[in-house]
Order: sequence, then C-alpha cells, then structure tokens
Amino acid sequence: MSRQKENAALAALDFVEDGMTLGLGSGSAAEIFVKKLGERVAGGLEVRGVPTSRATARCADENGVPLVNVDRISKIHVTIDGADEVDPMFSLIKGGGACLLREKIIANASDRMVVIVDNSKMVDHLGAFPLPIEVDPFGMTLTADQIYRVLKNTGCPDGQAVLRENADKSGPLITEGGHCILDCRCGKIPDPAETAHCLDRIPGIMEHGLFLNLASVVIVGEDDHARVMELSREQL
Repeated sequence: MSRQKENAALAALDFVEDGMTLGLGSGSAAEIFVKKLGERVAGGLEVRGVPTSRATARCADENGVPLVNVDRISKIHVTIDGADEVDPMFSLIKGGGACLLREKIIANASDRMVVIVDNSKMVDHLGAFPLPIEVDPFGMTLTADQIYRVLKNTGCPDGQAVLRENADKSGPLITEGGHCILDCRCGKIPDPAETAHCLDRIPGIMEHGLFLNLASVVIVGEDDHARVMELSREQL
C-alpha cells in the first residue's frame, strides 16, 4: 500500500505550482506527499503550507517545507489530503486520524481539494469504515443518543457509536481541539447528504467525517502508476 500511496503523492505534485499556499492534510498518505513536496522545495519550488495537525507540521519542518500560520493567510490554492473512503461522486469519509475538524476547515477554505488514496479506499457506498464524529465532552451521552437516532432515521443499518480511546488504552482520545471522537458503525450510509444535514443540526457535534462537495480530484495510487480522476463542472 505504501508504494501505491507514494505514486498517488507523486501525481499530486502536478497540481502544485510555484507561489502557491497549500493545505497539508494529515495521515500516512499526506505525510508521504509532504516528504515528496520537501524534495521539490529543496530543488527550488517556492510554496508555503498550512498544516492540519501538529504531526503534519513536524513532518513539514523535518522536510524543509515552509509553513504559515492559518490566521495569516487569505487564500489556500490547493489542499492535498488522504481519505478513509471515497465513493464514485468523490464523497468522503475522513477522520481516522482524528484531525477531521481542522482538515475540513482547511479543505473548505481551499480553491481545490486533491485527495490521494490507494485503491482499497475506493467504495461504491460510504459507511463500511466507521464514521468519525468529533464531539464536545460536555453532555456527550446526550449527543451520542441524538447521533444514533439520526443515523437510524437516515437509513444506516447500525448507528452504534463507540468512544475512541488512545492507542495505549489510557483513556479517551482527545483531539488537538480538545474534543472527543465517536466512531459510528453505520454499515452503509444510503444518503450521505441527508445524514450530513441532520448531523449538522446536533449542537454537541463539532464536526463529522462526511466530506461532501469538497474534493474535485481523486488520485488513486496503483503499484506502478496513479489514476487521476476529476469531476466535471456539471458534477461539482
């Protein structure tokens, strides 16, 4: 899979031009892209990046990619990020790395979002990967109950929410924004737009992992090449 992600990351460099401000996503695929970007910067490419996590910021620093504070920019030309699932209309599930809130802020502010994945992330319907939902710790049980009802009412077969723990099982994972993550076992999300709309109305939710109408390019890495897919203007 790493070779596939590397090929996707290399293809994503074709969307980067001198002088751009780039949104830098989080996760394994995004980290590979940042490393490849660093090689181009060392060769003279002039760009600046806006990281979506501390891990991405560290990776950028280690690879010589200049960074800029998110509050000091007025434009992001392209965001390059990975995804946990991608459907045929480029709807995404993201949040496996617990950075979904910051990733969505940056993606939404960008002129273009380019998603880099291996072939295993391409699906016919979203939902096999548990849907991450970032929630405020206050009243989390109440929020989880509302989430369950929304998922059931919008046709998701399961809807059970599981509080994400730290890898060492030392307690709940806390995001860089100070929130918790509920991973919701949907099974299948028949209508992602309706589910997203209903989740948006729950006050305790800071953000959910349904990224809709954001990605315009998906690059799927294969063992020896990458497939670049773009939505037409009519599809956007």
